[in-house]
Amino acid sequence: MIVHLIGPGGAGKTTVGALLARRLGFDFVDLDAVFSHRFGDISDCIRDHGYAAYAGQNVEIYRSLLTGQPAPFVVALSSGFMTYPTDVHPACGFVHAAIAQHPATFVLVPSLDLERCVAETVRRQLRRPFARSAEREEAVIRERFARYVELPARQIETDRPIDVVVDELVAATAGAEL
Repeated sequence: MIVHLIGPGGAGKTTVGALLARRLGFDFVDLDAVFSHRFGDISDCIRDHGYAAYAGQNVEIYRSLLTGQPAPFVVALSSGFMTYPTDVHPACGFVHAAIAQHPATFVLVPSLDLERCVAETVRRQLRRPFARSAEREEAVIRERFARYVELPARQIETDRPIDVVVDELVAATAGAEL
């Protein structure tokens, strides 16, 4: 009984996820928050140990949720989670496939139009205290956009009022085997 939210930074995974969980009566888990609680600042971890080590730890955290988090829950995955190279963790390929095929996995993007998505993602990310430069944010979303929208999961545009987005997700989860 899990709802997975995938998408770029700034797509609304945490905001939407918390509201969705409340509406469904589920717990909410933000994978970035769990990582930060266990290991400290994500940027520091990546700087000190490399992106592959960070990604591998993130996969392991997700796997630990499956056995340690009482179901049901909504999980906001880290923005790059579904783009990690499969060699960062022995179970990464299996985890990616299972999440992608899960009936309650949703890709959240500001817009399904690449240019609108890029512009809105960069705008949202630059408002965050840990933001990269505008150029780097743009490069990241351009690199990952196709990977997000090619996933075999329902895509939800988040450039609409938050209540409309949450209503759509509640309706979409109503018939899914969570």
